[in-house]
Amino acid sequence: MSNYKTVFFTLGILQIILGIFMLIPIFVQFFFNEIDSSFFGASIITIIFGTLFFLSNLDHDKKLNLQQAFLLTALSWLSIAIFGSLPLIFSEVNFSFTNAFFESMSGITTTGSTIIPNLEEMPKAILLWRAILQWLGGIGIIVMAITLMPIMNVGGMQLFKISNSDSSEKILPKSKEIALRLIYIYSGLTTLCAISYKILGMNTFDSITHSMTTIATGGFSNYNESIGFFNSFSIEISAMIFIILGSLPFIAYIKFLNGNRRIFFSDIQIRTFLKIILISILILSIYLFLDKSSELNFRTVLFNVISILTGTGYVNAQFDNWGGFPLIIFIGLMFIGGCAGSTTCGIKIFRFQILYSFVLNQLKKIIYPKGIFVLKYNQSPVDDKFTASIISFIYMYLVIFFVITALLSLTGLDFITSISGAATSISNVGPGLGSTIGPNGNFSSLPDISKWILSFGMILGRLELFAILVLFLPSFWRN
Repeated sequence: MSNYKTVFFTLGILQIILGIFMLIPIFVQFFFNEIDSSFFGASIITIIFGTLFFLSNLDHDKKLNLQQAFLLTALSWLSIAIFGSLPLIFSEVNFSFTNAFFESMSGITTTGSTIIPNLEEMPKAILLWRAILQWLGGIGIIVMAITLMPIMNVGGMQLFKISNSDSSEKILPKSKEIALRLIYIYSGLTTLCAISYKILGMNTFDSITHSMTTIATGGFSNYNESIGFFNSFSIEISAMIFIILGSLPFIAYIKFLNGNRRIFFSDIQIRTFLKIILISILILSIYLFLDKSSELNFRTVLFNVISILTGTGYVNAQFDNWGGFPLIIFIGLMFIGGCAGSTTCGIKIFRFQILYSFVLNQLKKIIYPKGIFVLKYNQSPVDDKFTASIISFIYMYLVIFFVITALLSLTGLDFITSISGAATSISNVGPGLGSTIGPNGNFSSLPDISKWILSFGMILGRLELFAILVLFLPSFWRN
């Protein structure tokens, strides 16, 4: 195990940080007179385990090779989901381990699916902990997507390598510098979001928790009706603005602060992301206007398109009552997702852009067999290796989606619940479709085996599939 000392050393640090964050809800317990030992006990256990990992691996070599990067990525999310479930298990609400793990995994992967049927009756400390898990998951995926994913060559993410000279052996020092800047930006956006919510009418507790889940595009709310509970268009506008800000590549914020003032207008991924939002809103609005059985409400169309595309999962209306065509649109939006290097999930905009360019080039080659067509992304040539990586990612994404759908149907779920549950788990969106797991439903009534399947789908989608699947290959574990 000496080869993995850096991995376990880092895991120890992450667990200690998680244990420290578990102390925050204790202050809320005192304030709302909901005192119990759940968070204190969970914090002590988590910090002890983290300290043991930390101290037993102090002699690590401070380098992270490719194999260790994959292992660290998978174990980080898995261990945080396990230890993050402890406060729920120890609480007086009596969560089963399956339900606690599902809720924790949904939080740390910023999915937003919940097994809690009556959120209004939950202790405030648990509501805050759910928000903290999503907030930590949001910053975690940003740092990983910008620092680790490119050197892991996962699904074309190598296009976003910080520098062409970066190798896996050199990634740690530069990662620390970039991670700090990302945390400052992420925290700043969260603070601005909380202030805006407070000004627009939320109470202090709601503004803090919802700001965390908004920037993380996670979607956990303190109410069964989600953002719709507040019935405030101004709050919904604020939410949409900060959801979009959380859905942009965070490396663009760093470039903006470094002097590139036009980055948000020149980045092809950002432009396409905004075009998809506008086109989706236009299509749905026209459909609902022409469809006499559904009432057109531009406010709900605008909000739910942005929420579903970005994988946030906030809702302000029962959009699954709009008819069959809008449901197809929403499932499509779940798959697309937001920008790479943001808190969003899904296949990501840049992969569709490269796939479109690849198909276009293939059509041109049919017309001009002797022509030479160079595939480009953001004015830079894209090598065949990247294209193959992206095509294989999209292929595996669809295969896993159908596999999860089939497995869910075998557990006794109906077609709509199975297909939307698979889509919402692998795309980390939150709500599904139908009466059970729809916009104002929850996952509490699902069989335990279904919850484990969905939990596996969540971590697969959050970690870009291959970061998990590669661990099942025997060749991965050979030197």
